[in-house]
Amino acid sequence: MAFFVTLFYTFIAFGVLVTFHELGHFWVARCCNVRVEKFSIGFGKTLISWRDKHNTEFVLAVLPLGGYVKMLDEREGEISAKDRPYAFTQKTVLQRMAIISAGPIANFLLAIVVYWVLFLGGEKGLAPIIGDIVEDSLASQSGLEVGMEITAVDDVRTRTLGSVNRQLFDFIGTTGDIPLRVSYPDSNTEFQVLIPVQKWLRDEDNPSPIRELGINPPFDFEALVLGPILETGSGYRGGLREGDRLLAVNGIDIDSADGFIQQVSGAIDKPIVIDLERPDQDGSRFLALEVIPERTLKKGEFVGQLGVQLAVKGKYPDHLMRQVDHSVLSASFRAIDETVTTAGFILSSLGKLLVGELSAKNLSGPITIAKMAGDTARAGIENFIRFIAILSIMLGVMNLLPIPVLDGGHLVYCMVEWVKGSPVSDQVQIIGYKIGFFLLVGLMIFATFNDLTRPF
Repeated sequence: MAFFVTLFYTFIAFGVLVTFHELGHFWVARCCNVRVEKFSIGFGKTLISWRDKHNTEFVLAVLPLGGYVKMLDEREGEISAKDRPYAFTQKTVLQRMAIISAGPIANFLLAIVVYWVLFLGGEKGLAPIIGDIVEDSLASQSGLEVGMEITAVDDVRTRTLGSVNRQLFDFIGTTGDIPLRVSYPDSNTEFQVLIPVQKWLRDEDNPSPIRELGINPPFDFEALVLGPILETGSGYRGGLREGDRLLAVNGIDIDSADGFIQQVSGAIDKPIVIDLERPDQDGSRFLALEVIPERTLKKGEFVGQLGVQLAVKGKYPDHLMRQVDHSVLSASFRAIDETVTTAGFILSSLGKLLVGELSAKNLSGPITIAKMAGDTARAGIENFIRFIAILSIMLGVMNLLPIPVLDGGHLVYCMVEWVKGSPVSDQVQIIGYKIGFFLLVGLMIFATFNDLTRPF
């Protein structure tokens, strides 16, 4: 059932994004008096098909994971003299650039509208208060203390923990000092703390900057519950099942996910006893199961793993939640700012991947995206809508990359034509398209390989 839920929300997310992207191309093409012959959402067998008064065929296919707008184009065959004025290739360079860029712009506009609706309900974030510091971590070595508030990172003000994490991302892969400004509770005095790093998190898969510094936020732990379980893993063979509420390991109460992971990691091929509560139709029952963590190589060393996903139940203290209310106008400005900031974050990530400051293991493919669609949907409709906004920005940014076969590649050809006064030769364009195609296929294969090799 979980698989079909994930599949359903994946189709919903991609269907919405592709529809808006292609609508951007379609609408501007119509405004430029280009004849649109076909507007298709999805691939494969046609589910629904109809034509409008302009004789444009609209198609909804069975797999809504892509789409296209087919315009009248002289490069695809002979066109009669009376139809030539309506061909895409007959339009000016600026008109063609507008049509090409309209798809990514539509994705950015979708994100702005989604954020605007979300921000109308206000913003809520956790104050950047240090709740716990890992022993011998960078945070503890630099003099940070429990209860301090991180007020700025590299002179950029940080009102929430999320903003701290985003600013710290800029330092991934770098060598030097991370400058933080901090203050003590009930004090307006701020002072600077420098955290020395060297090629920080360059080889990490899915790094979490705050956690990697050794900082944990205040959190009222309630329970540790098992999520999906790998059926070939030692946890499943030992009797663990999704939904189990873990209580203790070898008689020691579980008070955090990190503590549980540490106990399992250190018990390679050794039996451990897990006390748990399992819900059933009659309420719940208590079990004590003996499981043997399997030896698994992780980050260059062998650790014990059960092949399970963990869901932490608990909450952040209410008094540390910060609420910001917005008017219609301020929500608009905030939505634009969030879209621009997220686009910059994606570009920065791509730049770090290219120069080697961020591990290529962080490149995600369709499997990870599908999983995130399902996870965010199960976490609540607001989380799913926010995920769609982020994915829409990502789609817009990726499509603007100067790679032939992408919108950005087409824009490059148009700009060259604008500068030199004549189109790029068909031969050069074809070579570029072939290179771009093989590059994208290679990236997709690599990203999918990353998805398949990530821990369950």
